[in-house]
Amino acid sequence: MKNEKTQSTIGLDIGTSRIVAASRVNQDEKVQAQLNAFVAIPYSRLTENSLKREHVPHAVSDGQLVIFGDESARMADLLGREIRRPMTRGILNAGEPESLPQIKEIIATVLGDSDKGSKICFSVPAPPLGVEDNLTYHDATIRQILDQLGYKDVRSINEGVAVIYSELEDSNYTGIGISCGGGLCNVALSYMSVPVLSFSLAKGGDFIDSSAASVTGELINRVRLTKEEGFHFNGHFTDKIQQAIAVYYDDMIQSIVQGLKDAFASSRNVPKFGRPVPLVLSGGGVLPEGFREKFEKAMATVSLPVPVSEVRMAGNPLETTARGALVAALSE
Repeated sequence: MKNEKTQSTIGLDIGTSRIVAASRVNQDEKVQAQLNAFVAIPYSRLTENSLKREHVPHAVSDGQLVIFGDESARMADLLGREIRRPMTRGILNAGEPESLPQIKEIIATVLGDSDKGSKICFSVPAPPLGVEDNLTYHDATIRQILDQLGYKDVRSINEGVAVIYSELEDSNYTGIGISCGGGLCNVALSYMSVPVLSFSLAKGGDFIDSSAASVTGELINRVRLTKEEGFHFNGHFTDKIQQAIAVYYDDMIQSIVQGLKDAFASSRNVPKFGRPVPLVLSGGGVLPEGFREKFEKAMATVSLPVPVSEVRMAGNPLETTARGALVAALSE
């Protein structure tokens, strides 16, 4: 049964791994999410009817059934195949010919029956550390997709800043926000809601998955499922996949900490804060048990011009960016 169309304000996390929509109508909030992936299988009317009965997002294209969203990973694993990704490293995947139609389908599924008059704020990554902004095409294309879906009141927000807007109201939106996503780790520093610096690193969940797969001989999709279903930092690893995941997780954490040090060293715009600021961790990459403690230990090894008062986890790491984008949309 479809919901009645209601005008709302929407924060949209356009992530490499997942697309998440946080919406508010009056005082009611809801969150919808889907894996940002798809898999194509031979068409069968029986399979199509089964997908319809289970309400699995899908489309028929060129004699194939294209299954997108959460179910695509399970189907790909069942068939011993890799999922296909509309995005890579935080932006649209130029090497995937079906990236635009499929990400449009996934965005439409997540937005559901929200009114076309809804105000939408969507996330965009920061440029890689030390690289000029190369995100114009990605930003413009997401806007175009939302326009094609009928949404006209659209703006974008830096992903790391969205983390700050979601989680650091208690420090007057002053602090460091980090989002460890599938394609990138995004980092931002804000002073009283004003962005001071931001950057991204191409060492997110996909880096961990592909690197661990390359040294273990497993499918990337299977490594990802292993990581998401039971990996943690505490204890001794006897399983070769989990051991490899731990190695590349450590590499990712060290890269973020070093990136913070380098970004502060190269920036001329860091204000004198006067007091230590909080750092908040979000994104699917921070979910394994023990991640915060591991990150906190790594932070203790560097000296930054802005001291960190605490390292905290976001309330709901998978929804943080979408909720921060929602805060930005509501503030306009």
